[in-house]
Amino acid sequence: MRLPPHPALDPLRFTDGQPGPVRRWLLRLLLAARRPGEAWAVLRAALAGKRVRARDRAAILWGARHALAVPPLPGGEPETVASLRVAAPAAIVAEGLGSVAIVVLTAPGHGLLPGAPTAIAEAFAADPDLGALYGDAVVLGPGARPWLPVLRPAFDPDYLLAADYVGPVVAVRRAVLDRLGLDPSLPGAEIPDLLLRLAAEGRRVRHLPRPLSTWAPLEAAPPEDGVRSRALLAARHRGGPGRVEAAGGILALRRDLADPPLATLIIPTRDRVELLRACIESLRAHTDWPSLEIVVCDNDSRHPRTLAYFQHLAREGVRVLPCPGPFDFAAMNNRAAAEAGGGLLVFVNNDVVAFRDDWLRRMAEEALRPEVGAVGAKLLDGRGRIQHGGIVLGTGGLVTHAHRHFPGTAPGYLARLRATHRVSAVTAACLAVEARKFRAVGGFDAQAFAVDFNDVDLCLRLEAAGHRTLMVPGAALHHHEAASRRWTPEARERHEGEVARLRARWGKRLDADPWYHPGFDPRAGTYTRLRAWEGAAPR
Repeated sequence: MRLPPHPALDPLRFTDGQPGPVRRWLLRLLLAARRPGEAWAVLRAALAGKRVRARDRAAILWGARHALAVPPLPGGEPETVASLRVAAPAAIVAEGLGSVAIVVLTAPGHGLLPGAPTAIAEAFAADPDLGALYGDAVVLGPGARPWLPVLRPAFDPDYLLAADYVGPVVAVRRAVLDRLGLDPSLPGAEIPDLLLRLAAEGRRVRHLPRPLSTWAPLEAAPPEDGVRSRALLAARHRGGPGRVEAAGGILALRRDLADPPLATLIIPTRDRVELLRACIESLRAHTDWPSLEIVVCDNDSRHPRTLAYFQHLAREGVRVLPCPGPFDFAAMNNRAAAEAGGGLLVFVNNDVVAFRDDWLRRMAEEALRPEVGAVGAKLLDGRGRIQHGGIVLGTGGLVTHAHRHFPGTAPGYLARLRATHRVSAVTAACLAVEARKFRAVGGFDAQAFAVDFNDVDLCLRLEAAGHRTLMVPGAALHHHEAASRRWTPEARERHEGEVARLRARWGKRLDADPWYHPGFDPRAGTYTRLRAWEGAAPR
């Protein structure tokens, strides 16, 4: 099904470009012929009944795609709740609120599902501090047939400014509307504006992870004024001088930096000089930042070509910091960060290659905000597919990189590969953080997480200190993951110990990721499959 050409609908285009069944199987056969070893691995896992492993290996070979079958919708009509009124913002402005306690704001083409009014009323009754509530939706295609699920994460102001992922169906307390009102100068964006102002007051905006409404975009396209209104809304909430860039209905809030600090790029390495050279040369050629220093953490490199390259780097002003002993990623980065002169620390793996000049500027614009901690980039693997789009907790048995193995040009589920948004963690393969924030939480925990999960742990400690972690898809680099890493029995034993320590420290936080919907199957790749939708308490 093709959606009408309107920018406000662009977050729904995450399935556009996916091949149909015939073309998909032809492409699979072609790739299997080119990579027979990987194809046999998929087949062996399937024949052995290891379905999760078979799916994982198939995603590596053929790439990931959205296979989101929408469950049947409940029948009947939505019930009537005396204390609740359903109305569009224009009707509220024209007619007033009446005597109800809860108002469900909506728009043409949207309707409540049976059970939704009761669920909304019960959520407000259970939480007196709740100011506003939104849920999930089902997009209807021709003949009112369910077509796409819209499973939303927890409330995220940065994401909402970039893309209207919340939608127009939002329940609000009468007292909130009495106090804040709806801004008629923002037609089509009155509801996001209300939520942003409410959240700025510290009032709770909650997500109820269950389908509450349907959305029929073929019946009623969003108002044209909504595009202008969203740009104006983003400019109002940008938080300082800058500009708003629009691309395909998704907005990027670019912030002017009056006094850009020195940025210290920290690169751990051990030999593999070809990786390091490609990394450093790309960073020098494709980083439009006014003041840079590069620190290479040398972990006992011995190859003559590597040592000769270090001498070459030293002559060019690159500092090579000796870090002898067993490989300890966290300790090496901590040591370099302690000696760094930059106010902005940028941790970069030696197998990362930059190819866009503005990657660091885009990350820095977010990392230098007082409320932001760690900032991550979109990383592409050697096949040009997504290697990292943020880290999701509680999937794949522990943690997983979001949108892994999707095409590098994919928009992502609800535009999450195009819109800056909050995540629980980002990979230290390319992570930017202000030096003062990094030091305030003690840096990486080298005692507990020498090699693995130190980035996840750092992001969660920054979060506990009041800083949110952001994923910035506009900052894109290549990452040949683990190209310089070799698994040994000792390494696997160490990895298992770090898994146990991560569970012990962050067990409850790992159980459910607020920035990822529980309706997705945690055993499959992120955003690829659904499990049965269930009602849940607001979060």
